[in-house]
Amino acid sequence: MRILLWHVHGSWTTAFVQGPHTYLVPVLPDRGPDGLGRAETFAWPESVREVGPQELAELDVNVVVLQRPHEEELAERWLGGRRPGRDVPAVYLEHNAPDGAVPDTRHPYADRDDLTLVHVTHFNRLFWDNGTTRTTVIEHGIVDPGHRWTGELGRAAVVVNDPVRRGRYVGTDLLPALSEAAPLDVFGMRTAGLDAHLGLPPERCRAQDLPQEQLHSAMARRRFYLHPVRWTSLGLSLLEAMHLGMPVVALATTEAVEAVPEGTGTLSTRPEVLAEAARRYLNEPQAAAEDGERARRAALNRYGLKQFLHRWEQLLEEVTR
Repeated sequence: MRILLWHVHGSWTTAFVQGPHTYLVPVLPDRGPDGLGRAETFAWPESVREVGPQELAELDVNVVVLQRPHEEELAERWLGGRRPGRDVPAVYLEHNAPDGAVPDTRHPYADRDDLTLVHVTHFNRLFWDNGTTRTTVIEHGIVDPGHRWTGELGRAAVVVNDPVRRGRYVGTDLLPALSEAAPLDVFGMRTAGLDAHLGLPPERCRAQDLPQEQLHSAMARRRFYLHPVRWTSLGLSLLEAMHLGMPVVALATTEAVEAVPEGTGTLSTRPEVLAEAARRYLNEPQAAAEDGERARRAALNRYGLKQFLHRWEQLLEEVTR
């Protein structure tokens, strides 16, 4: 099967392209958002092919996986007039929780009868107004990085992209108080300026952009994973941390309440409770190790790659029938 999808979310796509198909990823000369091509910091198999718009017009594409509203028009134009959902089977994959007038936010693909709307969490499907569009949930899958946790550094790992700009959405404002309970190492993309923004000394909070191939090893050396996110879709870094064998201290918001079961860490809407859990893990490394073991087992059971690919295979076979 030839599947057309844009390179939008590197971590999610890395799991998706582990399937048995040929994955056509658009590429443009400037490698901008609509033509990134193959990932440079993730390991993708040879079955992922870069294709330009002119080549796409001549290719037999079996299904289109749309991820942003404007991709429908792009696909129709680049596929030589073939319209997703009408001339080529299509699904729309929604990565994000709704924004704006929650819980009344209408999904851009609400009330469609020509495609399936796929959400990555049950929380997202619940909070989007999907109208009459057929919807399903296929939860995240993770390429297992292995049990790497050592917890040798008495610090918390936080993974947040663009923490200064995204602010309260990702809990940036909570970091100063939480850093009093445990020193923080904030990893991600576009973390530059966080230190100055928070005004904290490096012994309390350090920010660093790390390439993907270094991130997991860096996370695993920290005692626990801190997830201060208020409102966003379920961060794949949280699931990756659990796969690494890290215990979790997280705000009990969005899908985190489903992803982090009892015995794998602490969930609460009270930052004071999270601070208490952070201090416990710093003082009791064995408790961190035991909770991390359970976190890994839970993540493998619910977010393992095999079940993720199986769910997608079922859906793709159904929509292309």
